[in-house]
Amino acid sequence: MIKQEKQVVRNQILTLLKNQKEEDRLRKSSIIQEKLFQDPDFGRSKTVLFYASFSGEVETFGAMRQALEMGKRIGLPAVDVKTKKMFPKLVTNLEDDLEYGPYKIKQPKGDSTKEIDLSQIDLVLVPGLAFDRNGYRLGRGAGYYDRFLESLPHIPHIGLAFDFQVLDRLPLEPHDQPVTKVISN
Repeated sequence: MIKQEKQVVRNQILTLLKNQKEEDRLRKSSIIQEKLFQDPDFGRSKTVLFYASFSGEVETFGAMRQALEMGKRIGLPAVDVKTKKMFPKLVTNLEDDLEYGPYKIKQPKGDSTKEIDLSQIDLVLVPGLAFDRNGYRLGRGAGYYDRFLESLPHIPHIGLAFDFQVLDRLPLEPHDQPVTKVISN
């Protein structure tokens, strides 16, 4: 029953993301990036695990470029589809260090990027199709982020979302991991 409820919400939000005009997506993403860069957790962070935006999500490549210019170390997750695990890897050049991964999402190249020790990560930026007022998120259903966030309980996790992705309540399962806060436009 909960899985079906989640799928209904996923379909609704995916439709809204798909129908959002690209200029609106970029304008709203810029507002979210500005709020992120003013956030104290971001300001204190030295190593930030970003996510590579795709398919209508809040755009993150501009924020990654600016974070690199600010002297922050940035990472992106690489995924192993067999184990359903994410591995944070260091990214120093957004053009040279990335390739398309198994889900057609850009991720660090296999052998040419270095894995980041979890103890070095100060902040995790988390994608989601939807978030609720308590910070719970609805992802795309594979559970990568829930498993990963469980391994970093004392690090701030910030969800980035458009206002229509923030709902009052989401259907929850015991394994669902909340974010510390959500930044939206």
